[in-house]
Amino acid sequence: MNASSAVAVTGLGLVSPLGIGVEANWAGLLAGASTAATDPLLEGLSVDFCCAVPGFDGDALLGRALSWRLEPYAKMALVAARQAVADAGLDPESWDGARVAVILGVGGTSTQHWDRQSKHFAAENHSRVSPLFISRCLTGITAGEISTDLGAFGPSLSVSTACASGATAIGLGRDLLRAGSCDIAVVGGAESGRARIASIGFSRMGALSTRGAAPAEASRPFDAERDGFVLGEGAGMLVLERAEDARARSARVRGHVAGYGASADAHHYTTPDPEGRGTELATRTALADAGLTAADIGHINAHGTATPLGDVAEAGMLARVFPHAPPVTATKSLTGHTLGAAGALEAAFTLLTLANQQVPPTANLERVDDAAAGLDLVADKPRDVFTTSALSTSFGFGGQNAALVLTSA
Repeated sequence: MNASSAVAVTGLGLVSPLGIGVEANWAGLLAGASTAATDPLLEGLSVDFCCAVPGFDGDALLGRALSWRLEPYAKMALVAARQAVADAGLDPESWDGARVAVILGVGGTSTQHWDRQSKHFAAENHSRVSPLFISRCLTGITAGEISTDLGAFGPSLSVSTACASGATAIGLGRDLLRAGSCDIAVVGGAESGRARIASIGFSRMGALSTRGAAPAEASRPFDAERDGFVLGEGAGMLVLERAEDARARSARVRGHVAGYGASADAHHYTTPDPEGRGTELATRTALADAGLTAADIGHINAHGTATPLGDVAEAGMLARVFPHAPPVTATKSLTGHTLGAAGALEAAFTLLTLANQQVPPTANLERVDDAAAGLDLVADKPRDVFTTSALSTSFGFGGQNAALVLTSA
């Protein structure tokens, strides 16, 4: 890694089914228990369970005047962004807002809002359609809300690469800093799949686990008995700065974004390339960008959604690129699939793994699928690790891939 191009992570903000804040999330990761449970919002559906953020009260955390107009995922994004900025020791009242960028990854927006408003429309109750309908559904609106809340006047972007969106946002933020387009980048991802229409839609695709009798056992990446992913929700936000700028203000550094790679499968609109050619390209690009070899990677936080085809394709790629078999975990077994938030949350989890030198376990891994036999999967309990470099992978529908190489402070 070229020291002059190093990008430091100086702040983290996390809202996930494991809890609110960095400490709650790290404790949940080490506990290794799935957060999936039956959800009253999904009552009566064929898949009526998900991983929800516990005790999230937007009114209490943001104030009613702001919270009322925001969708759940937007509230989580704003809370996580405020956390990340505070964690970085930055004060929006005193920074040069023109040099602060906001990039938010969002796979799909406002499924809960669409659900409610479409009922009014279908019933011809047009006067009951919310005047906020359009603004709540715009992909870029939440990045704008964060920019407004923080007084960030620099580039304000939303990116959508399906379930790779959060990781893509981190990579683009890194690129803006390298290009000199900003001095601070508040980046990450947010999404909530906790909606009836989302459950029905993913279920009709055959993407969701149907283990309704035992939701906590449903998300089981790389397990031979996996049958699909579990919907989740959350937001992960990071503050990025050039390493020299972080040093100049004596900031605490949580780690570095050392490498970023992006690619397309160019294969199918939902099914992954079984050979993993696109995901391998993103991974090798991230390694080259970091100036590292595959042998330098001492831990992998896998995309690991627990879909039958996706896990096989990823396992084959990881075994091929990393024959030394570094310890692998799949944290969607704990959080469910947080969709556009996943890449950002998992990048943060990877940084925490490097900082604490402990790999969180994969839940529900009872019998490893034969296709994943070449991986050293961490299960049952955390494992100590001694490494300074790790990989986080994120892959999405449309064959959109992103890989991040992260290094310790």
